[in-house]
Amino acid sequence: MNALGIIFSNIHDNNVPELTMNRTIGAIPFAGRYRLIDFTLSSMVNSGITHVGCITKRNYRSLIDHVGSGKEWDLARKNGGFVLLPPFGEKDANSLYSTRLEALKTVLGFINRCTETYVVLSDTNSVYNIDFNQMLQFHVDSQAAITMLYVEKDMKDISGRNNVMLKIDSDSNIKEITVDPKVDGKVNIYGNITIMRKDLLVSLVSDAIAHGVQHLVEETIGQHLNAMKVVGYKHNGYFEEISSLQRFYNVNLALLDKDTRDSLFGVAEVYTKIKDSAPTEYGENAVVKNSLVSDGCIIEGEVYNSIIFRGVKVGRGAVVRDSILMKNTSIGDYASVTSVITDKNVNIRDRRVLAGCKELPFYLRKDLTV
Repeated sequence: MNALGIIFSNIHDNNVPELTMNRTIGAIPFAGRYRLIDFTLSSMVNSGITHVGCITKRNYRSLIDHVGSGKEWDLARKNGGFVLLPPFGEKDANSLYSTRLEALKTVLGFINRCTETYVVLSDTNSVYNIDFNQMLQFHVDSQAAITMLYVEKDMKDISGRNNVMLKIDSDSNIKEITVDPKVDGKVNIYGNITIMRKDLLVSLVSDAIAHGVQHLVEETIGQHLNAMKVVGYKHNGYFEEISSLQRFYNVNLALLDKDTRDSLFGVAEVYTKIKDSAPTEYGENAVVKNSLVSDGCIIEGEVYNSIIFRGVKVGRGAVVRDSILMKNTSIGDYASVTSVITDKNVNIRDRRVLAGCKELPFYLRKDLTV
């Protein structure tokens, strides 16, 4: 695929402040062993995109540790491959960016040096498994200048801020772009994925900078709806955005359903960093039902309807229900945990009782001892 991948790793950090205090949204752990950026990177690699630039802003140490050189995604290459683009990438960038357009401004030099014809722009706040070749073919066949991916959802299922909605006619032309509109029923929500020619992107960004425009989608693209052909590409497969802590909880636990897992992981391989941990050890009295348990764990108690990340320990007599336990969480003996999200390295001591509810899960920050 003759396309450059551009990934924005920080754009939606404010939607999930609990999980992005020490990491970018792209580095948020997901489904027991993955990070959110894995789904974007895997979709690009599976589509033949072998040159990917990831624009960062702050708190990207965890992202660097996870992706590294891009070896697990076959992106450790002499030509192209994975390129991390930290802030202040250009000499005239004197402040951290807050929008995609400002982020692109700092990496225009990198984009100009790339030889690919097309650019695939994507955020990292969503979980999906997409063949970008099909989207690019749709873009070419429709003779569009810009193609924006969208998903049809009910407004009641959408949370978070800065959600972009598209009004599309019967010929897939985008007629209107709005942000957080007050509407009900079915809407076409922009999936934060766009395809266009590289030279057009450079032209749009340069022109926007010259005129003091700040936003790529609602202002730059929105202002050109009548001047150029902008179309919407409907994605009918699995697509879930992580737009709040509640959404993170719901989307994770929804993967306990096999059909839901198959709709995400059954399309194409999703790659992640390999840990080579030992298999999980189950005690004599351990009980595990309807849960996803990663390797390297020690389970001596009971686990129900939960997502268990690598290196988690559940002590004797402990009961875990409807919870998400991230890497190296330790649950003490005879403790009870219900509807709880623990970040990495949380220690819950013996006989502690912690309970949230499915509508309001209880969150414990990284390295906390209770």
